Amino acid sequence: MEVRPARLCELFYNAAPLGLRGILALQTILAIGMKQLLEFIPIALFFVVYQLDGETLSVAGWQYEFDGIFSATAVLISATALQVLISRITSGYWDKRGLWTFLAVGIFGGATLILRDQTFIQWKPTIFNWALAIAFGLFHFIGERNLLERTLGSQLELPKKVWSKLNLLWISNFLIVGALNLYVAYGYSEATWVSYKLYSSIGFTLLLTILTAVMVSPHLQADETAVNTDSE
Repeated sequence: MEVRPARLCELFYNAAPLGLRGILALQTILAIGMKQLLEFIPIALFFVVYQLDGETLSVAGWQYEFDGIFSATAVLISATALQVLISRITSGYWDKRGLWTFLAVGIFGGATLILRDQTFIQWKPTIFNWALAIAFGLFHFIGERNLLERTLGSQLELPKKVWSKLNLLWISNFLIVGALNLYVAYGYSEATWVSYKLYSSIGFTLLLTILTAVMVSPHLQADETAVNTDSE
């Protein structure tokens, strides 16, 4: 029996666990997660530079001795600014999340450099995440759509109750991340906090992406099944 290309595509479409539409929607979620992971490049540089504490860099007679968290903070500010600029050039628009991140890094990092006090940069993840939790929490009760639906609603079609659960998941993530950051900052050494800042940022982002995909996928599958049934 000859199977025509068009028929083969149709069979694949109907056989796929989530359907083509569901796969594209999950790709959107994964793309958001990957974008957030790329935003941690400045944090990775922060970690690397911190490890060079006491080392001396010599270039054409110019010397610079790395000064622990202060050198790392200066690199973090510069790398975040460069990342925002590159994003603007490649995408053609200013990324709001990137701008808010740069603003937070600039304020708290600048205070750390000017006052020579690492407390400010250590508080930055907590204040930034708790501010996001407050913003997501307010929009959870204000208006017809919460902040997560406002952000992803044009790319994902989900029931209201699912958007609500997802929004609460993200709020919980922001609250937990902020609280754990203070726990490590005040309960352990500065070096431990720097390592935690890197690995927890990547870990929590991956976990949030996976949990979001797990919560969304059943509804995408159900929605795809309904569409196929109506088209028969």
